[in-house]
Amino acid sequence: MGGAAASSGGAYGGRPPAPVSPGVIREPDFEPFGSPVASPPVFAYLEGHGSTFPPHLQARIYQLVIETGRAPDKLVQDAMAGYIAELAETREMLNSRYDDQKSGRVKPIPGDEVEANFREKSAAARRSQPGS
Repeated sequence: MGGAAASSGGAYGGRPPAPVSPGVIREPDFEPFGSPVASPPVFAYLEGHGSTFPPHLQARIYQLVIETGRAPDKLVQDAMAGYIAELAETREMLNSRYDDQKSGRVKPIPGDEVEANFREKSAAARRSQPGS
């Protein structure tokens, strides 16, 4: 019973891949983890952590896997490392700006002044355009 399906297995467990509409990305046709019979989840290192990705994000990850040839788990690890580093940098910048404001080194500008300044700049830019 299971022998015929397993021998023609591939990434789809013996069944042909479903037709794909133009512009839709589907799971790659290769087996990144080896055995087509009982392969682990694509993001094996997340197993047991309760982390899942919505279908649109999984499709983008699969596309990058295909384009780069990198393993899915390594791709996600590198993306998360970059995101966390950027998040820490942003948090540091915001804390510094808050400290500057709180200490009085910088003064907040009221919103109506900012709006008036932008309106002035925009009007000046329109006046200085050639052909106006």
